[in-house]
Amino acid sequence: MVTIYDIAKKTGFSVTTVSKALNNYADVSEKTKKLILEAVEEMNYFPNSSARTLTTKKSWTIGVIFIESLGIGIKHPFFNEVIESFKQSVEMYEYDLLIVSRNLYNSKKSYLDHFRYRGVDGVVVVCSNVDDEQVKELMNDPIPSVVIDLSSETSSVVFSDNRLGSKMAVDYLYSLGHTKIAHIAGHEKTFAGQQRLQGYLESMKTLSLDVVEDYVVDGDYFSHEGGYLAMKQLLALESPPTAIYAASDSLAIGAIEAIRDHGFDVPKDFSMIGYDDIALARYMNPKLTTIRQNTHEIGQKAAELLLKQINTKEKLIEQVKIPVELIVRESCRKL
Repeated sequence: MVTIYDIAKKTGFSVTTVSKALNNYADVSEKTKKLILEAVEEMNYFPNSSARTLTTKKSWTIGVIFIESLGIGIKHPFFNEVIESFKQSVEMYEYDLLIVSRNLYNSKKSYLDHFRYRGVDGVVVVCSNVDDEQVKELMNDPIPSVVIDLSSETSSVVFSDNRLGSKMAVDYLYSLGHTKIAHIAGHEKTFAGQQRLQGYLESMKTLSLDVVEDYVVDGDYFSHEGGYLAMKQLLALESPPTAIYAASDSLAIGAIEAIRDHGFDVPKDFSMIGYDDIALARYMNPKLTTIRQNTHEIGQKAAELLLKQINTKEKLIEQVKIPVELIVRESCRKL
């Protein structure tokens, strides 16, 4: 059986350096880590979990919580892609993930209680609900944690630049000649919904465009149905918009369906831009113009922040804002 001593002998590094590299310590260079991890893979090195736990005082397990309001769980496209990226990043350092259900078998036990019981080394939370009390409890606790899709002053957080994404969307529609631009917003209790709405309002003001009260419509929790119902409201207006910026691709897809059901066309009658760049966006007819979130970088950066806390044994408070990108396809036209 291959041991850590064999890895040290092959790479020429000390056993201590190899151990630090495997545990992602900050005082080992990325070049050294890369060489050691390549040797680990080549030699099929598998550390003994029990011995490693006793030696390092770690469980080598990271808790995962996902909180969303559509009831589709792990199949949620944003959650799925972010956690897959996070998973790939921490697996390089031999960590396993423990995904905890929203409905714990003991309703009196909080997420924090559950994770303490299971002895996890850290926790990653995907949550956009700014009012979730159990997430607030986690963020305020000394346990290493990183929260995705929220802003906080008590925990490390990673989120997309939602306001910049809104600016990109509105600016693009304006560049095509649109001035009557509506917004189908995400739920007011979600961080992304709040930020994207704020970005829309700021962008409209910067461009000296009137924000018609009826042009801002609630799309609920970013759902297809929410987009459909919101678009029906816009279509019923005496003076409907010529372009719509939806706070998610699911909202945009629902809105496009409503437009078609009422005998209109995208982009001939209405231009539509979404947010997220889910896989379906590029296969629609017309292909959806949207704001792309870099889910790979979000997951990777969240992993880096959490592993840094685990290894330094310090609660770190950092905010990382991930850039977004405008993806131009076929759902918008020039006036």
